Amino acid sequence: MRLLIQKKTIRLLVSLPAALSMLLFSGCAVGPDYVRTEPPASGSWHTELKAGLTDEPIDLHTLAEWWTTLHDPVLSNLIEKAVEGNPSIREARARLREARARRGVAEADLFPTFEVTGSGGYNRKKTSEGINEGDLYQAGFDAIWELDVFGGKRRSLEASEAELEASQEDLRDVLVSLLAEVALNYVEVRTFQTRLTISKANLDSQRETYHISRWRYEAGLTTQLDVEQAKYNLEQTRSQIPTLQTGLEQTKNRLSVLLGRQPGFTEDILAERKPIPVTPLKVAVGVPADVLRRRPDIRSAERRLAARTAEIGVATAKRYPNFSLIGSIGLEAAVSPGNLLSSGDRTLLSSIASNVLWTFFDAGRIRQTIEVQTALQEQALIQYEASILTALEEVENTLIAYADEQVRRQSLLEATQAAQRAADLSSYQYTSGMIDFQVMLDAQRSLLSFQDQLAVSEGRVTLNLISLYKALGGGWTAMVPD
Repeated sequence: MRLLIQKKTIRLLVSLPAALSMLLFSGCAVGPDYVRTEPPASGSWHTELKAGLTDEPIDLHTLAEWWTTLHDPVLSNLIEKAVEGNPSIREARARLREARARRGVAEADLFPTFEVTGSGGYNRKKTSEGINEGDLYQAGFDAIWELDVFGGKRRSLEASEAELEASQEDLRDVLVSLLAEVALNYVEVRTFQTRLTISKANLDSQRETYHISRWRYEAGLTTQLDVEQAKYNLEQTRSQIPTLQTGLEQTKNRLSVLLGRQPGFTEDILAERKPIPVTPLKVAVGVPADVLRRRPDIRSAERRLAARTAEIGVATAKRYPNFSLIGSIGLEAAVSPGNLLSSGDRTLLSSIASNVLWTFFDAGRIRQTIEVQTALQEQALIQYEASILTALEEVENTLIAYADEQVRRQSLLEATQAAQRAADLSSYQYTSGMIDFQVMLDAQRSLLSFQDQLAVSEGRVTLNLISLYKALGGGWTAMVPD
């Protein structure tokens, strides 16, 4: 009968955690429940959409790999290398793994956890004459389970899950910024190369003009003034080349570092000079609500708001009692140690008890901790709202910049074409003696200025498109987080 009662006790120890788990999981957790809401946004953009911009729905595949719209294989190759080797991406992946592990710790705390301590004993009984009456051996273990009655551990798991999701969005946000930075620096490289080509072509033209002015001076057809003016115009153009070359090399070095490589890595890749990538004729930008749902920085801020809300519940749970179950199971046998588990002359011992820990006075520590978590939740809400405003501002600014720069580029293109005709005509008229040297000199200066401004504007149009895709939250769906 004794053994039967103890077996029932064992079955109680095994079934009780399962029953209590169902009870606890079905109960309510203290603290506020987080309710996710859609970010507020207007139905249309404040900026007038023009120059190829439309509010048509964005093709998600195009947005995921937006750099392919520039049709530049070199750029696509650089972006692949950046995703593989950039230090910020590797760091964000490590933070994601950390958040995943922390979530696992919080989940493990939620379920029954037994802290086992092994125990054993040995007693020998002898008569007063020293005769051995028998040996008594004991072995067993103890277990403790801390119950989550008021949901503090569940709130902790909820916070950890939200932090894990925020880390995933952080990785995506790093990816969005990285791809845009690689593309921006690549376009800067091509812009510097174009400007250098223009400056060197003008340098050759002005060198020829200088030789012509010297020949005319030596022939007595002009004065020393024309020679000196041609000289300083030539040297002024020559002085611009080192500045452009410095900018080109610095941008190449920056691009190499973005790829996770040492400066100079991209030298061979970018050795061949190519034109600035041309933007597509039509770009769909969707509506503000689409952007707010897609941008990873907003999604991350929202998840951290959820985490801070759950942590209020973690702090609130400390106001309430902490319940624990303590159990032990053991064997007692009057045999040798080798027969402890096989001898029929053994006794099964078991016990179960409960423990309650409740803090009645802590000088307001728990109340202040709740206040701290509430203030952190308020800060997270403000940061979430600020991220929405920042996102809308970035998109609106890039929309107007992209459209207006195209208007500016068209004007510069027409001005450059007119300046080229004026420079050709003035060169012919000067050689023919129809105009003075100053007129031709002004025409050459204007041509160089307009050509350089046009190159900068063409690069800026593409840069603004890249910034627009970044503001729209494009690029992160091209990679699944680790």
